[in-house]
Amino acid sequence: MSKRNPKILKIFLYMLLLNSLFLIIYFVFHSSSFSPEQSQPPHIYHVSVNNQSSIQKPWPILPSYLPWTPPQRNLPTGSCEGYFGNGFTKRVDFLKPRIGGGGEGSWFRCFYSETLQSSICEGRNLRMVPDRIVMSRGGEKLEEVMGRKEEEELPAFRQGAFEVAEEVSSRLGFKRHRRFGGGEGGSAVSRRLVNDEMLNEYMQEGGIDRHTMRDLVASIRAVDTNDFVCEEWVEEPTLLVTRFEYANLFHTVTDWYSAYVSSRVTGLPNRPHVVFVDGHCTTQLEETWTALFSGIRYAKNFTKPVCFRHAILSPLGYETALFKGLSGEIDCKGDSAHNLWQNPDDKRTARISEFGEMIRAAFGLPVNRHRSLEKPLSSSSSASVYNVLFVRREDYLAHPRHGGKVQSRLINEEEVFDSLHHWVATGSTGLTKCGINLVNGLLAHMSMKDQVRAIQDASVIIGAHGAGLTHIVSATPNTTIFEIISVEFQRPHFELIAKWKGLEYHAMHLANSRAEPTAVIEKLTEIMKSLGC
Repeated sequence: MSKRNPKILKIFLYMLLLNSLFLIIYFVFHSSSFSPEQSQPPHIYHVSVNNQSSIQKPWPILPSYLPWTPPQRNLPTGSCEGYFGNGFTKRVDFLKPRIGGGGEGSWFRCFYSETLQSSICEGRNLRMVPDRIVMSRGGEKLEEVMGRKEEEELPAFRQGAFEVAEEVSSRLGFKRHRRFGGGEGGSAVSRRLVNDEMLNEYMQEGGIDRHTMRDLVASIRAVDTNDFVCEEWVEEPTLLVTRFEYANLFHTVTDWYSAYVSSRVTGLPNRPHVVFVDGHCTTQLEETWTALFSGIRYAKNFTKPVCFRHAILSPLGYETALFKGLSGEIDCKGDSAHNLWQNPDDKRTARISEFGEMIRAAFGLPVNRHRSLEKPLSSSSSASVYNVLFVRREDYLAHPRHGGKVQSRLINEEEVFDSLHHWVATGSTGLTKCGINLVNGLLAHMSMKDQVRAIQDASVIIGAHGAGLTHIVSATPNTTIFEIISVEFQRPHFELIAKWKGLEYHAMHLANSRAEPTAVIEKLTEIMKSLGC
């Protein structure tokens, strides 16, 4: 045994050396073949994922949901689905994915709607350079920026405000003479991704004085992959949104709807994050933005160039059917998704109901088709109580250029409400089969969630023409709308929304801006009797 020990020791050392050599070869080969840098798109370095808000909210189950993808290729122009759903049937590739790139390369494309004459665009590996976007920082408290002009809050894009990477060898005629500064990577050679001819075809200015989405797309430059450097990556799908009348509920609902449609059309598996490409200050309405999506941030709050793995450009709210219907005839009526699934109809839609359910679900409110049963008047009575919500207009400070006073649409609103309150309190309703719970809808003093809850719980929503009535997008299907319209505000906003949701709608047209309380009570009595009271 003593003679064999040296020989066994030599064999053991030889095997140990041989195994160590194999291990070294293995790790060297695999570290060069599967390095972290090579798991990212070619020539992209210094990657640090933005984990600040990486959790994505799932889509809720909505009773009125109907599939959004794939779009109907033979969808008639001017159909209800063309206006409110996925009418974005024409796909245009401005930068095609590189063949053999394994899905890691950059691409950029748009989906065009003949009906809305608008596009939803999306891109992979889109770089934003905040220094090349001229606007205020955004996200400040209102009190800090009083008097700031709107022009300062809207973005002006310099060349290369946004970039995508492109292999030089993948295109012909690339000329290395276009250079621009401002931010890291400022020496990049580039070409303009979308020319004016294509912009005019797929992103028409229309009646919009300052089409910020068109200007954003016009600023995109395709740069060589060697010059495409990012220190911060946002891995989650992100909507890029520019808002105009951001403090007005009606216009903000058009932005919410546009963002929702963009998310569905591009088939996002979860709710995206939102980056505001504007310099507006914060408002109460951001509570709903936060509820609807997975997180919000302002473009100028990024201190350095940032890259989005998947960016979606949401059209302006002015390009939605909600806004375009104000000046053009949109012949659509609301119907249930169940009926439309069984009997498709180009003149009917459930999309606005679906969107309203999305808002309710975002706040954790029930989305069943009918509100909870009304409570009986008393334990000894079988009569039920119906909520009648009176939406009020209140003075509040809306934005930096606002004086805090809202324009009156009903000069004796307080008198009308007090008369209704007295009528209900004294039992003078003349309604023996049910009772009324009159809700004082001081929405400006309520959280957004409480506002939506009040809308959901109402059997009848009454109010003078004003942005607060836009909340009826979240009303349940058996809600009745009663709008008081002064002679100065003969506008169809809420009649149209009621029509597109399939809600019963009544209007009282005034000869001036004053309503007779007795006439309002008579009309409300008529409505309640139609509900079975």
